[in-house]
Amino acid sequence: MIAADLSSKIRAGELPPGSALPPQKELSARYGVTLATLRQALKRLEDEGLLSQQAGRGTFVFSPRATYTLDSLRGFAEDLRAQGQTVTTEILDQDTGTPPDWAGTVLGDGPAVRLERLRLVAGRPAVHQLSWIRGTVLAGADLSGTSLYAALAEHGIGVRRASEVVRPALLEEPAATLLRRSPGEAVLLSERISYGLDDSALVVDRATILGSAMEIRTERAVHGLTLHWSRPAV
Repeated sequence: MIAADLSSKIRAGELPPGSALPPQKELSARYGVTLATLRQALKRLEDEGLLSQQAGRGTFVFSPRATYTLDSLRGFAEDLRAQGQTVTTEILDQDTGTPPDWAGTVLGDGPAVRLERLRLVAGRPAVHQLSWIRGTVLAGADLSGTSLYAALAEHGIGVRRASEVVRPALLEEPAATLLRRSPGEAVLLSERISYGLDDSALVVDRATILGSAMEIRTERAVHGLTLHWSRPAV
């Protein structure tokens, strides 16, 4: 009852992200339960990513989870914005160069555009993304307010499909500094290859995703399986 009531208030916006819950003694009296019972409910909500219990400070509200569909060609920002999340993108670097081996072996010989971005959700860093785009057509394009796929489409380049692998990894520099976390923290590493209409590789992405910012969820049905990103608070 306690967890369900607090969860409902968080998702309805009655308890906004960043706000502090009343002291535990006050909450236990309000719900008519023991401190032990209350703490179990708070721990459950913390495990769900809705609360953060900070020693010596209190219990604070996180944002409710959002979902990002992995079976769509839309990117992080587009899917989260569609759910009402505030997502901003910082362009850290955009230049032409020779891709490293992990991208060059996929894209083939020739120059490519290096695009480095930082995704912020609700104003907090969540994803560091490094993309290599075949050719130089986007070298001077303004990508601050549009998605990469939309920019490609504006230049007459269509994306047919994408393959993506997500695996656990440890946070390394310089992503750790950009994401404001410590090196060695557990993260998710997404590696995506986007293919053009002729089925040749167009874009190779490597995204470092904070474990506290995203998680993978599945929806199983009789005729298939749909994968999603979920966003607890970051």
